[in-house]
Amino acid sequence: MLPEGLLKKFDQVIARYPLKRSAIVPLLLFTQDEIGYITDEAIQEIARRVEVRPIEVIEDISYYSMLHRKPIGKYNFQVCTNISCLLRGGQEIFEHCKKRLSIGHRETTPDGLFSLEEAECLGACTGAPAMQLNYEYYEDLTPEKIDTLIEKLKGNGKP
Repeated sequence: MLPEGLLKKFDQVIARYPLKRSAIVPLLLFTQDEIGYITDEAIQEIARRVEVRPIEVIEDISYYSMLHRKPIGKYNFQVCTNISCLLRGGQEIFEHCKKRLSIGHRETTPDGLFSLEEAECLGACTGAPAMQLNYEYYEDLTPEKIDTLIEKLKGNGKP
């Protein structure tokens, strides 16, 4: 059963859209924030509420790389390796994160604390190399900045 607060949020969000199906992505994001990933139950509920078939919700999930069907870590590192970031060390930052966290692309640490993804583009080219940690941007990254961030998150959960 989905949390009652989430279902109320669904009603509020859907009411903002003249076409109900336009609310699919926001509903998926709210679900993921609340539960940690998109469950089969959530897909069915969203489809019912916006009056589409469940496959249409699944297609949206498949299209957007920030949506997950499996649990991800509490802290999700999305490291940009697109051209601007690539030219300024994005691939090296991604490799450093892989080594430091001992996980690969779209994997989660055994304790469920960290996930890692290679992101196509975050739109933060002027601050390359960049990454997004949950909904926060980090720019001009270095391996040392990554190490400091990981230690802070392990210590008190505040970057």
